[in-house]
Amino acid sequence: MIVVLLLGLTVGVILALTGAGGGILAVPLLVFGVGMSMADAGPIGLLAVGLAATLGAVMGLKNGTVRYKAALLIAGAGIVCSPLGLWLAQRTPNRPLTIMFALVLMYVAFRVFQRSLPPSKSKIAVTSKPPPCLLDVNRGKLNWTAPCAWALTFSGIVAGGLSGLLGVGGGFVMVPALQRYTNLTAQSVLSTSLAVIALVSISGVAASSAAGHLQWTVAIPFSIGALVGMVCGRLIATRLEGPHLQKGFAAVSMVVALALLVKAVGS
Repeated sequence: MIVVLLLGLTVGVILALTGAGGGILAVPLLVFGVGMSMADAGPIGLLAVGLAATLGAVMGLKNGTVRYKAALLIAGAGIVCSPLGLWLAQRTPNRPLTIMFALVLMYVAFRVFQRSLPPSKSKIAVTSKPPPCLLDVNRGKLNWTAPCAWALTFSGIVAGGLSGLLGVGGGFVMVPALQRYTNLTAQSVLSTSLAVIALVSISGVAASSAAGHLQWTVAIPFSIGALVGMVCGRLIATRLEGPHLQKGFAAVSMVVALALLVKAVGS
């Protein structure tokens, strides 16, 4: 019980310090710390991440930074695909599932490390075409077009599928997607992403619980620890510099990914 609580606390702190994508470390911690399989650890990680994301989404709704129509569209697509991912996870052998998770984690670590580096002069000089989803400053709402709706729907499909398959919230998909397809502010991107993660996670946890795949004796203390860790992490997050946090998260993620690969190959 204490070990599970401490693991959840670790996840909560990582989430608070690194943002939505930090929840991807929840499953590896359960695999190594409790000895669970990927399929069993996934729903528990999803529950903890979903609860933490719900806290962030509620805060975003209060300060008006959540684009709720976009969040509902993306989450709707994700909710449809999340049970499919969960179904595949329960029918996929542990070794290939672990290898798949490790590769995704490596990709996340690489992208986070890239974002921690200062932009080069060549990248600043390149002028890209405007994103499909543009925010109307006067109305404070997105201008909805067919390309905009399709881009956000596709992002939800990918995030939902990975959410059910690997037990991740999907923040590492949603944040880059919203940054690429919209011109929302960084705060609005994070808040909207958290709202999507909360909605998709609820559906995945509900489906997993209904199928009897959620071990509540581990899920409850792990989730409590994650919520406490989120609060504690927020207290120190403002004292630490973003780029250093991103580099640290990238390094930890890469080490964990390599450990998962070694475990999968050696098992």
